[in-house]
Amino acid sequence: MSGTGPREAVFPTRQALTNTKLRLKSAQNGHSLLAKKRDALTLRFRQILRKVDEAKRKMGRVLQLASFSLAEVTYATGANSIAYLVQEQAKTASFHFNLTGLGRGGQQILKSRDVYTKALETLVELASLQTAFMILDEVIRATNRRVNAIEHVVIPRLDNTVQYIVSELDEADREEFFRLKKVQGKKKRDAEAAEFVRKKLLGDTGEVQENSSAWLRRS
Repeated sequence: MSGTGPREAVFPTRQALTNTKLRLKSAQNGHSLLAKKRDALTLRFRQILRKVDEAKRKMGRVLQLASFSLAEVTYATGANSIAYLVQEQAKTASFHFNLTGLGRGGQQILKSRDVYTKALETLVELASLQTAFMILDEVIRATNRRVNAIEHVVIPRLDNTVQYIVSELDEADREEFFRLKKVQGKKKRDAEAAEFVRKKLLGDTGEVQENSSAWLRRS
């Protein structure tokens, strides 16, 4: 007899049973720890997701303020009084302001600079949160794969192996019991046969002695 389902290829011995039970216990402990890790990561993931949503809303408000601020600067100083340059580089991003003529909108220019600086900081914060979001998402997916593999493959396989070994050992114990019972029965029958022969021999000897005594008396 054997357990159903996939199992390890092991010889059914008590040592193998002990080792497999230890492996099963380790797998169950590992599954529990990974499940707790997954839950903690999921909680952190949801927290970051809320922060990403907040940062996106904040970014929208800041960009709106920056757009209004730039419009104010353009209106206050004239269309050709401010020049700005956006350089698409991997390492640096620069803003260039022509601050000549501070009497005509100088305060608006400084205010616009502060607003765009705030927008840049918010953009960096949002990018950092989105990066953490993607990294956590991948870690959670990997952890889920490991949890599912242990839960649906490793643990059932080891459990089937334990059941198989227990079944085989029980069958071997039953066979040994019947073998011993058969041996004991044979020994008992042999002893009874020997006792019967012994009594038979003793009975025959007594009859011979009695016949001899009767013959002597007649003589």
